[in-house]
Amino acid sequence: MPSANAENPQIPLAKPVDQIPAGTVRTLRRKARECRACPLWRHGSQTVFGVGPEDAPVMLVGEQPGLQEDLQGLPFVGPSGGLLDRALEEAGLPRSALYVTNTVKHFKYELRGEAKLHKRANAAEQAACRMWLAAELLRVHPRVVVGLGAMAAQTMFGNAFRITRERGQWRELGQATRGIASWHPSAVLRMPEKRRREQAYGELVRDLRAVAGFVEAT
Repeated sequence: MPSANAENPQIPLAKPVDQIPAGTVRTLRRKARECRACPLWRHGSQTVFGVGPEDAPVMLVGEQPGLQEDLQGLPFVGPSGGLLDRALEEAGLPRSALYVTNTVKHFKYELRGEAKLHKRANAAEQAACRMWLAAELLRVHPRVVVGLGAMAAQTMFGNAFRITRERGQWRELGQATRGIASWHPSAVLRMPEKRRREQAYGELVRDLRAVAGFVEAT
């Protein structure tokens, strides 16, 4: 059986999607609250769906919610969200004009005592959640998709993609959509050396400035 990508070439994702939920973004958000396609719903407090204008020219795609996102039900509201807000301001991209979402919509963690430590979603969990991202892309139909972090970038461009060597490079994602990938803000925050953190942050800002320039030019 062909994937939904093959049947609908407007889906700008390299990885396969088996089915795509129907409805407006508002309907999709409601449906996603009841999603049981993978076990992550058993542990997260709530589904963390995308937010932003439904006709946004730019979609930012992160990896998966963290603790604060899980508690508030919004993407990029924790420490990484603060760094992203600063980078967007420096780049001249108002966050209010963007659609912001994640590849995976539930918080995955492991307990260490009473602490919930972030744990990466596995391949099956990512695949189960991909239908929601595909639906968001089809409804919003952004001109630019920005993959933040390896999970998002590889979902868009394939498993061979490496942030370390290919970030900041434009790629065509169909007739009317371009894609670019950059550092995930949480990856910047986790870098142990201050000089490396500052370098990666500067690269993130430059990549976002390139997005702002493209949108302004078109």
